[in-house]
Amino acid sequence: MTIDQILNDKGREVISVGAEDTLGAAAKVLDLRRIGAVVALDSGESIIGVLSERDIVRQVARHGQAALEMKVGDAMTRDVVTVPSTMRIDHAMQLMTDRRIRHLPVLRNEKLIGFVSIGDLVKWKIAETEAEAEAMKSYLSAQY
Repeated sequence: MTIDQILNDKGREVISVGAEDTLGAAAKVLDLRRIGAVVALDSGESIIGVLSERDIVRQVARHGQAALEMKVGDAMTRDVVTVPSTMRIDHAMQLMTDRRIRHLPVLRNEKLIGFVSIGDLVKWKIAETEAEAEAMKSYLSAQY
């Protein structure tokens, strides 16, 4: 199974913010959309970072309420790990584990086409495992 299959099911909408947006505005987007991270794009729609709830919490812990007036560009992760839509889910999960990240922008032909979380991958992995178990049960019950 590939990342593309997950995007076919969950959708390809990418919620984004700009580097000049405030952390307070970005937090409102995260809350409104009930998501844990957003992609930061430049004016040319290129990825310049990823901002997660954790990034915001770190800034609030360091700067208090003033952090909410900080710019997204000052808090986001700039070293963004991206994946191709053709990547296998197992490989993406291993990458996320190794890099200790929870969100991956998905690219096709160098263009952003989606965004997946570790939760998306785990959901699909569980569904795949359950389907395999059910197939095995059916096979075994047909044998006896």
